[in-house]
Order: sequence, then C-alpha cells, then structure tokens
Amino acid sequence: MISILLVDDEPLLRLGFRLVLESQPDFTVVGEAADGAAAVSRTAELDPDVVVMDVRMPGMDGIEATREIVRSHARSRVLILTTFDVDEYAFPGLKVGASGFLLKNVPPEDLISAIRAVASGDAVVAPSVTRRLLDAMADRLPDPAAADGAPLTEGGLDRLTERELEVLRKVARGLSNAEIADELVLSEATVKTHVGRILNKLELRDRVQAVVLAYDVGLVVRRT
Repeated sequence: MISILLVDDEPLLRLGFRLVLESQPDFTVVGEAADGAAAVSRTAELDPDVVVMDVRMPGMDGIEATREIVRSHARSRVLILTTFDVDEYAFPGLKVGASGFLLKNVPPEDLISAIRAVASGDAVVAPSVTRRLLDAMADRLPDPAAADGAPLTEGGLDRLTERELEVLRKVARGLSNAEIADELVLSEATVKTHVGRILNKLELRDRVQAVVLAYDVGLVVRRT
C-alpha cells in the first residue's frame, strides 16, 4: 500500500482528491493538512510515502513545508500540485527537494500514475510541462554572461564525460529519453544509462534535481 498525506487549504479539493485516490486498491490516504505547518507535523506523525502538496496556503506555504519535510523526514516524497497559469512556485519547490509537480487540472489517471512513480523513487516532471515552466519562469533563472555556461568545475560537472554533459543539457531543456535518443542517434536504453551515471556522479536524487543543477550553474543558458 502507498500511504498518502493530502495538503491543501481547500476542504473540497482535499475531499475530491481523497475520493479519487481511495478508489485505488494500492492507495490509502492516511491524513490531511490545511497548511504547511500542519503538513510538517502530520508527516512526522504519519510517515506517509507521498505528500501531495499545495503551494499557496496561509501561514507556512508549500515551498517551506517541502523544504522542512525533505530536511527532517526525507523518506516521504513530496509531489507538488500547482495552478500553472498563476503559480510561479513550482521551480522553487523542486529546488528545495520536491520529487515533482503536476498541474491541478490533470486527469485523475495522471495524478494516480504520478503518485505511484514518486512512491517508487522516480521524479514526475513531464517534458512538455518542464519546457513551459522554464519558459514562464525565465526571469527567475540564472543568466550566465558566457554563452557556453559555467565552468565545468561548478556543481561537479568536471566528473562528467562530454557525452554525459550533452545528455544533461538536453535533460535540462525538458527532452524525454526517447527525444534525446532521437537527437543523438542513440538507443533509449543507452540514454537511460547515461542519465543514471549523471545522477550517480553528481550525487543527485533524480532527474528533477539534475534540471535544477543545470540551470543553477549555467550549463544551460536561459531563453530570452
């Protein structure tokens, strides 16, 4: 069973999520919270596998709650739900350790699949959504002076081979493994191996952290 904590300041939304999730035989909603502070304490109390986290809430918001949960209770994975058109908190949420984000209007089956993926240790960032998010948040991302990006010593990039750097740049631009394989004329299995080595060498937990690092150190120049 995958245990889930629902965090949202809207009671009706929590009820809707609960009804959808509890229809699955492998899901159990172990608790709810209406703000970030309650989310942190409930996570410590209930030890959920996945915390489904809203961002905009009174008091402690979802970003600070995610930061605290990742710091103090890293076993629980955080999946952020965001309203894309008005909410610019997804990137900071990923940066503080969330395992992914989804739009609040996703179909129920997408939310269910995402929770299963996050619970298994994967990151949930759809490539198309990644591109839209990074474009929308361009003014919040680093703007390196050099077109070639940061020195390879930044963030441990000097540990990567040229091919791995090439793959990382494409991951950071939101390409899926299949799309990277097509562009580099490689098999999808080979790309998956490269991604795994990148994460291992840079001591990153998942693909999300790789994207954040690539932008933070300037390996990928923001779009203008």
